[in-house]
Amino acid sequence: MPHDGPPIGTAPATTPVLLDDLLTLTRDAAASLTALVETATGRVRDLVSDGGRVSGALIETHQTAAHGLAWIATYDAALSRMQDWAEQLESQGKFGEVEQLIHQIAFGEYLWQVYGGLPMSQGELLRPQDIGLTQDDQRTLMTPAVMTLTQGGNTQAARSRLVALMQERSAEITVGATGLDDELEMIREQFRRFSADKVEPHAHGWHLRDELIPMEIITEMAEMGVFGLTIPEEYGGFGLSKASMCVVSEELSRGYIGVGSLGTRSEIAAELILCGGTEAQKQKWLPGLASGEILPTAVFTEPNTGSDLGALRTRAVRDGADWTVTGNKTWITHAARTHVMTLLARTEPDTSDYRGLSMFLAEKTPGTDDAPFPTPGMTGGEIEVLGYRGMKEYELAFDGFAIKGDNLLGGEPGKGFKQLMETFESARIQTAARAIGVAQSALDVSLKYAQDRKQFGKPLIDFPRVSGKLAMMAVEIMVARQLTYFSAARKDAGKRCDLEAGMAKLLGARVAWAAADNGLQIHGGNGFALEYTISRILCDARILNIFEGAAEIQAQVIARRLLG
Repeated sequence: MPHDGPPIGTAPATTPVLLDDLLTLTRDAAASLTALVETATGRVRDLVSDGGRVSGALIETHQTAAHGLAWIATYDAALSRMQDWAEQLESQGKFGEVEQLIHQIAFGEYLWQVYGGLPMSQGELLRPQDIGLTQDDQRTLMTPAVMTLTQGGNTQAARSRLVALMQERSAEITVGATGLDDELEMIREQFRRFSADKVEPHAHGWHLRDELIPMEIITEMAEMGVFGLTIPEEYGGFGLSKASMCVVSEELSRGYIGVGSLGTRSEIAAELILCGGTEAQKQKWLPGLASGEILPTAVFTEPNTGSDLGALRTRAVRDGADWTVTGNKTWITHAARTHVMTLLARTEPDTSDYRGLSMFLAEKTPGTDDAPFPTPGMTGGEIEVLGYRGMKEYELAFDGFAIKGDNLLGGEPGKGFKQLMETFESARIQTAARAIGVAQSALDVSLKYAQDRKQFGKPLIDFPRVSGKLAMMAVEIMVARQLTYFSAARKDAGKRCDLEAGMAKLLGARVAWAAADNGLQIHGGNGFALEYTISRILCDARILNIFEGAAEIQAQVIARRLLG
């Protein structure tokens, strides 16, 4: 029976590992994928429109199609960014064998997934017909470039060669050149040393004992400028780029996601104040945040609301010039020993959606182990969690908690939801970077284990399916990295990047989980033992698909933006 899609099977053993004229092939293939995504967008738009307008109800009815569009568009964006990366390196004379292998494997694998089954999650495969694409539509991918890449890009020989090169160059910080400038790579090297020396030797113990990250580590991070990285110099920060934040977050999270996430607290708080605060609030809070003297926590989520922030019920009522807060919050990270809460509460009781919400800079007294919440009007209890430890998660209750009138963000009520939305781009870029760090840590420990562990008379890494897992970790880390860096570059340029940041977070979280899961599989039974680091990495990776927008919510947001 004739086959009218990309050729089935792998390239013959005699085929060279590297494809000839690779950049031309991938450039042409990327254009074909973009054309297919444009067709898919039209198909899904027709499916979810009513009277010429996109309907939220129809998007929900056809959720698989809408979310599938988000995923295929994310692949399109990711491969486009990989093409930019490859062409940049080629122009600089840095597109070596490692980079070429990563590039062709990425294209070979992701193009095949688009055609045959794209994993939105471990149990949900998206196929072209799910988003309304016909066989005729799919002929867009039946080009010589796509066929060559799907047949010869991601072969066992290519994966094995990449892993052989990874072992030869084990002293290098990343697998392949990142494309960033020398200054950013110097920052990476500095924080890689810090993670390797001060974090990695202790992280697993902190996790197993469910301990807070020691204040000594936080003090060192403050001295290195972590908390003021992107805060403007006029407010005591370094005024560096979001790209630098990505690099720092990667390397700290590579050591331990809890350490990498400490910077997120300050990033979110500073972004809120920079975007929505008065000048007096900026002068009061930003220097302390930048120096690490003020540790913040974000207090948004409530029981039974999850991602539906518009349904928040915690209320703040005026008490003269000040405010009094009553209500409950949950999943509050690092709540006990922080100094200020960015607290979202309803100030207009007659509202029932995002309107009527206000953001406060709520001061509190840092707690101790014996008295975690000493401030009058608030109590709290710890939520025990699988992973993402080191800062701890809490439920909080407010009963007559007092907030000074000057601490209403922006000085005007009812702006809280809008103010929070302005931070989501940075928060999701930062989360994508943390995911890359977690994925890299899975690759680090799994590569070493596969080299050291011997079975049937040879190291595990000599078995093709083991080396293949390691190769795909390295490839997908680079794909997620380039999408994240692109989002950061757009943010630094002052361009809207909610779509790109959402895509980076969506893909990065899946990459981290896949890397951790495959890493544990390489460890076999030992990976299931708590004493092995990969067990912690698996637990830490799992949260990335949930916080800062669960994968399903993230896909929903991306789809709404694509459909316009």
